[in-house]
Amino acid sequence: MLTHEPWDENSLLELSPLVLAYIGDAVFELLVRTNTISAGHRRMKDIHLETVQMVKAEKQARIIRQIIDELSEEEQDIVRRGRNTRSNPPKNADMQEYRMSTGFEALLGYLYLKGKKQRLLYLVNQALEVE
Repeated sequence: MLTHEPWDENSLLELSPLVLAYIGDAVFELLVRTNTISAGHRRMKDIHLETVQMVKAEKQARIIRQIIDELSEEEQDIVRRGRNTRSNPPKNADMQEYRMSTGFEALLGYLYLKGKKQRLLYLVNQALEVE
């Protein structure tokens, strides 16, 4: 993962939750892809399908529901901000699941920009264990 200067709290709170989710989506997908290829040599199609199953809104909503109690108040607030942001989900997405997944992605984006790499990796590892 590239390193960057951590953002200060005020700058992070000024960002739209959708911007945090935009970054969080990219971070999560990269970490999931890295984990998927670490499992050994497989066909590209299988790698892709496994990654898609993990990063889709339905799965992310399930993840955040299972780990929400492990989050600090600050982290839960970021999830709430992301969840409550008005956005246009894809036509095939359930609105509630899409909003929950946006909250999850906002949290990951927040942690990444804040420079909390250990916490980010811990939560992603927790996410990878959710069935």
